[in-house]
Amino acid sequence: MFALALSLLLALPAPDAFRPPPTQAPVTQAQASQPTPTQRLESLFTEAVQAEWFAPAFLQQVPLPQIQALVAELGQSLGPLQQVETGVDGYRLIFAQGTVPAQIRLDGQGQIVGLFFGPPQVTVSIEDAVAAIATFPGEASLLVLAGDEELAAVNADRPLAVGSAFKLAVLAALQQAIAADPPPGGAAPPLQWDTVVTLDPAWRSLPSGLLQDWPPGSALTVETLATLMIALSDNTATDALMALVGRDALEAIAPRNQPFLTTREFFALKNPANGDALAQFRAGDLAAQRQVLAALATAPLPPASLFDGPPLALDVEWRFSARELCDLMATVRSLPLMGVNPGVADPEQWAAIAFKGGSEPGVLNLTTALTAADGRSYCVVATWNHPDQRLDETALSVLYSGLLRGLAQP
Repeated sequence: MFALALSLLLALPAPDAFRPPPTQAPVTQAQASQPTPTQRLESLFTEAVQAEWFAPAFLQQVPLPQIQALVAELGQSLGPLQQVETGVDGYRLIFAQGTVPAQIRLDGQGQIVGLFFGPPQVTVSIEDAVAAIATFPGEASLLVLAGDEELAAVNADRPLAVGSAFKLAVLAALQQAIAADPPPGGAAPPLQWDTVVTLDPAWRSLPSGLLQDWPPGSALTVETLATLMIALSDNTATDALMALVGRDALEAIAPRNQPFLTTREFFALKNPANGDALAQFRAGDLAAQRQVLAALATAPLPPASLFDGPPLALDVEWRFSARELCDLMATVRSLPLMGVNPGVADPEQWAAIAFKGGSEPGVLNLTTALTAADGRSYCVVATWNHPDQRLDETALSVLYSGLLRGLAQP
């Protein structure tokens, strides 16, 4: 099921063909007896696909066996067709185990001249998700919590590289700093969400994000920095907040991750131009590692294209178990900024969504806290690592989104 491609396309002619013509001629008696688009979509999945259903020009570009194979694959992956729903932008094919957006255009003879199937939206049971995650090459983990009840756990306590999901720890440390009591003796108050800071060039990192391109000295509130860090995974915003809360606070929250790297340090250590520094970092104790990081503070950033290839030094990462990520998510999920980017969850299916993920070549994490309309609460974490090859991120994303879809059903 999960190898099914995310983008399934049969569209001839161009997408404009799905738009109705500017004017509609009166319907003749012959046309009235022809199948409607809804009926033709139904017949594709309930009868043997026939060549006469398609205009000759369509079959010249998409052979009938290819159409039959695609229809069969959808049926095998998603089960029997149950219903065809009509929407503003086309149709939704409702299968036993998922849905597929579709578009279809018939000519005056009732033959198909345009056909499009969008990415399948599958529904995955917890049992199927557990079985599937165990087949992923490398190391993978999965944790599904319903409130405090554990519904599924695969390597849930194994620390794995999680990429930008570590930013949940930064947000938790920031939340602690904001909640701290004011210092005695009239000292400066602790950080607040509306505290304004100016962008320091020392915080500049590589994308993802926006702030790496902003001019130094730009004024930003702490809440803006935190929103950019979570919603856009802005690395420069992250390093700004890390500087504000301090490395000690981060290491107190995540003691395994010492020294707790900034994103700038992460990129510098992975830069092949700094190979000697990486060797020293790997060989040194904690004090020596901190010295290496201090020496790299002014090192030039590598080109972002460096991270378009195979995995690089996956021992230079932030490592958290799935259970630790759920614990962190529990402390920050109610913050409004956590709902800006819902990740792969469908906002129409949930009353509230809090999401943070992370990736680099060889690393993918998806962490989501969900609240249903009836008050049911979930945390779902999936992490996948492979030190030697890029990951098929689509495979995990389809599995994960299907699992969330299954949990949304009462």
